[in-house]
Amino acid sequence: MIATAESCTGGMVAAALTDLAGSSAIFDRGFITYSNAAKIEMLDVDPALIETFGAVSEEVAAAMAIGAVAHSRAQIAVSISGIAGPGGSEFKPEGRVCFGVACEWDVVTTETVEFGALGRGLVRLSAREHALTKLLHALGQ
Repeated sequence: MIATAESCTGGMVAAALTDLAGSSAIFDRGFITYSNAAKIEMLDVDPALIETFGAVSEEVAAAMAIGAVAHSRAQIAVSISGIAGPGGSEFKPEGRVCFGVACEWDVVTTETVEFGALGRGLVRLSAREHALTKLLHALGQ
């Protein structure tokens, strides 16, 4: 079973998974944790991680994925936190997206992708596709 923990994509990965006929056999639930409070309350992300590294960080993405597995019946979860735009900063530019994948057997991988200032819609679509690809790789596909 799969769970998702999404911030900047707002449920797009979960929607893509549930677009598939028969997805109830593989998809348990999705957490849309757009705010920092939601990350803390729904996924048990340590507030100190957000304060130290920022919500858009591999550390927070890992904690989101771990929290999604812990608070679901899933064996694997993918997480996404990023800056879709417009905007960003010198240190966290528009198009930066952090991903996490966690498994119930404690394997956690993280990755940061710089999609660039493609515009909000394209950054979100690119992040969705990348997350789905990460899931496929984690599942050995």
